[in-house]
Amino acid sequence: MGIGCRTLLSKAGLGSELPWLAPPDFSLSPLVNRLYLTGGTGVLVIVGYFVVIAAVFGGYALVGGHLGALFQPAELFMIAGSGVGAFIVSNNGKSIKLTLRALPQLFHKSKYNKSLYMDLMALLFRLMAKARQHGMLVLEFDIDSPNESQIFKLYPRLLADRQLVDFITDYLRLMIGGNMNAFEIEALMDEEIETYEHECEIPANSIAQIGDGLPAFGIVAAVMGVVHALGAADRSAVELGALIGQAMVGTFLGILLAYGFVTPLASLLRQKKDESVKMMQCIKITLLSSIHGYAPQIAVEFGRKTLFSAERPSFSELEAHVKLAREPVKQPVEEDA
Repeated sequence: MGIGCRTLLSKAGLGSELPWLAPPDFSLSPLVNRLYLTGGTGVLVIVGYFVVIAAVFGGYALVGGHLGALFQPAELFMIAGSGVGAFIVSNNGKSIKLTLRALPQLFHKSKYNKSLYMDLMALLFRLMAKARQHGMLVLEFDIDSPNESQIFKLYPRLLADRQLVDFITDYLRLMIGGNMNAFEIEALMDEEIETYEHECEIPANSIAQIGDGLPAFGIVAAVMGVVHALGAADRSAVELGALIGQAMVGTFLGILLAYGFVTPLASLLRQKKDESVKMMQCIKITLLSSIHGYAPQIAVEFGRKTLFSAERPSFSELEAHVKLAREPVKQPVEEDA
């Protein structure tokens, strides 16, 4: 497929003089990598929350602060309750369901890794190679009944993703029809991907809105606490100081909950959305390359280039995986009655 840029520079003796051409290092530290491999993003979320709590409350205790003064259930109830109420008001039933359905994904390990991407490109290679050898009409059974297809059944992780399978089969069906050119299919793919992105943004935006509102609700709780303190102006200075201190806890809790707990979840949901969209973009580029007449092994190379560097397989890894995909699928042998 050609010699890479870094290989050419190395042969020319320029690699060491151009360190800015070196690819970024995406390796995680051993501890974080082990945590991610053990429990996925869920473990990292819990560890991150622990670090936030330890840093904030630990620093407060180090300067001699009394942790008991921060325990204000009424302030927490007002802030959290107002946030939930605003979430209900600002979203319709569909958005609420999508958000509640997306929350458990935050604690699951991401399924979009190098192994899954290689399976995806091997699946596409098998389908395109079969169509190139026998014609597009030979894919009708695989498209209409993917659960019974000998090709799809080789990749159960992909077959379990109904949306991904539908995306592949729908556009293969359009390719078989032959009434749409490559530009029309590409425009339709872009429209579907854009719609999917918009739908995936709904949970992230909903959670981000909660995070944006919590500091304001913290101020509301603090103001109500100050009003309560002023209503007891006849008390001693010590008691008034305690009431005002309790009121200020509302502002503290609103900001802490917003930027330490809720808003990071919205960012994490967007990252997961980008991973799923990248799968669809890889399929799009690979199928369009096939429509333009490129050989299957070239088409999957185009698809490989669209992947994130952290999960993108190397050329040699993909080539070895595709070689395995070139082996014919064994058809089931019917036993004699």
